[in-house]
This record gives sequence, structure tokens and C-alpha cells, in this order.
Amino acid sequence: MAKELIAMLLAGGQGSRLYALTQKLAKPAVPFGGKYRIIDFPLSNCVNSGIDTVGILTQYQPLVLNEYIGNGQPWDLDRLHGGVHILPPYQQASGSDWYKGTANAIYQNISFIERYDPQYVIILSGDQICKQDYSDFLAFHKEKGAEFSVAVMEVPWEEASRFGLMVADENDKITEFQEKPKNPKSNLASMGIYIFNWDILKKYLEEDEADPNSENDFGNNIIPNLLRDGRKMYAYHFDGYWKDVGTISSLWEANMEVLDPEHSGINLFDDQWKIYSRNSGMTGHRIGPKALVENSMITDGCRVYGNVKHSILFAGVIVEEGAVIEDAVVMGGTIIKAGAVVKHCIIAEDAVIGMDAVIGAMPKDGENGVATIASGVRIGDKAKIGPKAMIYNDVKEGEEQW
Repeated sequence: MAKELIAMLLAGGQGSRLYALTQKLAKPAVPFGGKYRIIDFPLSNCVNSGIDTVGILTQYQPLVLNEYIGNGQPWDLDRLHGGVHILPPYQQASGSDWYKGTANAIYQNISFIERYDPQYVIILSGDQICKQDYSDFLAFHKEKGAEFSVAVMEVPWEEASRFGLMVADENDKITEFQEKPKNPKSNLASMGIYIFNWDILKKYLEEDEADPNSENDFGNNIIPNLLRDGRKMYAYHFDGYWKDVGTISSLWEANMEVLDPEHSGINLFDDQWKIYSRNSGMTGHRIGPKALVENSMITDGCRVYGNVKHSILFAGVIVEEGAVIEDAVVMGGTIIKAGAVVKHCIIAEDAVIGMDAVIGAMPKDGENGVATIASGVRIGDKAKIGPKAMIYNDVKEGEEQW
């Protein structure tokens, strides 16, 4: 039975700019917003947009991600025909061949796509926080008679050279593509979300694979080749919330924006467009009699006896009496002991912050940097961690690291 549209979700990212947070974790599996992981967003968008067949292409540290997705039931993607499928690099007789680039990853899974004989394929990124209705995007693609469409977002001109940019005419037809140019001709940044007619995508993937000099990448190879051949290419303007959370500071910022849905545009409390996740199944959270909690998100199983201000606590975090947390992202299972002061930082899962330890600091004017603690790390009593420190290993009692 043919499907009109299926999704291929690129989730192999190593996330090297997230340093301590992705030591043991693929970037799409990084926790976000109290009770989610990054991959919950594209998966939920698929379900909310009526897409019931999703191939998830994994590569780096896939175990947590594979276990988390399971049979896809939390996202209503446990289907007999379609549903969610984890697609690791193809096992060949000579052994596994790693995905060489984004285009090669899709090329290696042509046989998966052909099982569903789709008219259209949407290619998604597993490492963005974005709420988007893909059915609107598909309607645009059909209306334009496009062979390839890309979702774009207007960015400030002064930042444009950081992005892949689409130059388009007044009918949204793409005339040029610039990859991180010094002199941008456009401020339409590619979001890395594409819709292809399947016959066109297959043809260009096969040609790309046959080219020994290709990097097998959509941005560097496939899109320029489509332009060269004068294909019908269109830019779809998206004006909702979108953030590439590829750096520590952008991940921290996006979490903080969750606390201000009216201004930031990301509303995780919206019943009309739910973000689904495989939740912890923990008990409710408890706020102790002397605790003070202000403008924060406290999720399942937390025990808060200290002060928490403008922070996000994931499931099962314990904050002991006298501890102070401000402007922080504290991931699941972490314990903050009595008297600890934790500010402007990200603490990964299952860490222990010792009594009277100090982690990070509120930034002074013009400063940036987010202190980061890797998962499972123990910070000793009275230890001090500087405001820009990246901590991978245990820190002894009283020790300072900057």
C-alpha cells in the first residue's frame, strides 16, 4: 500500500559542540525542557502532521536513542504498516559501512523507502527544537508544482553568514544557494528540512553515490546539483519557533525560553500541538515546607527542599535544604546537596553536587559561557566550578576547576 509522504529523520549526530553532554549520548537523545529529549520534537511534529511512517537514521552512540524510541508507542507510531523504524548503517557482507554524509545515509536506505512507494519524502533533522506542521509544507510543495522544497526562516542579516542561505525570487523559486557565505545575498536560512518528489530524490542520490569526489551531503552536493539542472526548487517560509541546539549556549537558551512561552514562541503546554515523550513513570514532584520555587519547571519525581529560581529540573532531581539553584538546567536523577549553589549552568543526568559546592555563576555584563557537568559526575563538598568550566570527571572535595 503506497504512502503519500514518509519521513526520514537524520539522527546520527555526534553533537561534538555539546562536549560533556554527548560523551555517551547521540545529540537527538539529549534531554530537553524538563521531560523531553530533542528527538521528541520532530517525532511529535510527524504525528501531529499525519505522517505515520518514519525512518530514524542512527549512527553515533545509538543505544539510549534506540531504547528510548522502542516500538514508537508513546508517539502513536507502533503501526503494522509504517510506524517508526531505527535504521543503523547498512550491514554488508564485508561489515558495516558508516554513513558518509547526509545524502549517503538516505542512499543506503533506498530499499526501506521503496517498501512504501511514496510520492514524497520529507527529510528532517534530529537535532532541532521546532514545532512545525509538515502538512502545510507539503501543501506548499504541491501547489508550487515543486520537485524540491526547503523550509527557510528569515534570520537577522548580521547573522546570515553563519547559515546555508537560499536566494529566491518573488514567487519563492530558488535561484541560488550560498553555504555560509562571507557576503550574503539573502537572509533566508535553510532549516535543513526538505521535501523531495521521491523519483527526483532517488535519481540524485544514485548520481551522487556514483561520483567519487562527492562529500555525499545535501547542502554541499545534492542541492547544488538540483540547481545546476534547473529543477523546480522552492523556499517555504516558516515563522514559528526553530532553534538548532548544537552548542551548549543555544541548548541552555532554548531551555530558558521554555519558561517564557508568551515571548519566546515555544509553548510546551499547548494541548493543540502536544509534544509526546516516553515519560519516566515516576511519582509526582514534592516541594518541601521551606522550599522556594519561582518561575521554574519542576517535573515528575523531583524533591525540592531548597530554593529554585528560573530553572528547569528534569525527572527525579533532588534539591536538599539550603541549596540554591538559579538559571540552571538540571537533568534527571541529579542530586544537589545541602548548601550547594548552582547558577547559570547545565548539569547532565545522575550527577551529584556535594554539600556547599559552587557551580557556575551569574554572568557579568558582556560575559558568556555556561558551566557544564557531564552525566554521572560527582562534585565533592565545598568544590568550586568556574562559570565557563566543562567538567567530564569527578572533582574532589574542596578542589577548584575553572
